Amino acid sequence: MLFNLKNILAVGIGGFIGSISRYLISGWIQQISHTGVFPWGTFIVNMLGCLIIGIVGGLSDNFGFFTSTARLLIMVGILGGFTTFSSFGYESFHLFRDKEIVTALIYIVSHFTLGIVMAGIGYNLIALKG
Repeated sequence: MLFNLKNILAVGIGGFIGSISRYLISGWIQQISHTGVFPWGTFIVNMLGCLIIGIVGGLSDNFGFFTSTARLLIMVGILGGFTTFSSFGYESFHLFRDKEIVTALIYIVSHFTLGIVMAGIGYNLIALKG
């Protein structure tokens, strides 16, 4: 069963670790970058998350290094808390790897386009209330 207590705890504990790590690492990177314009902290965290999820996924898929619970802890919990962009990158990679080129491109373009549009809608919905 997917939703058992062990899996839920693995994701929750991993999310706790990942979220705190994102906060600390992105803040530190932004501080040492000496720029308030480009969000280097978020960018580096997202790229690092993509690298790590690729490594973990490769080790798991090719060598069976991780149990299903360990995958949930690392990939959904820690990396999900660290950055959901890593999941997006990994899923996009899998679509390309599986030669689902059109699906991959639709997935990528729609995430970026709709993500920006939805953020704008949400922001403007609140701005209209003020």
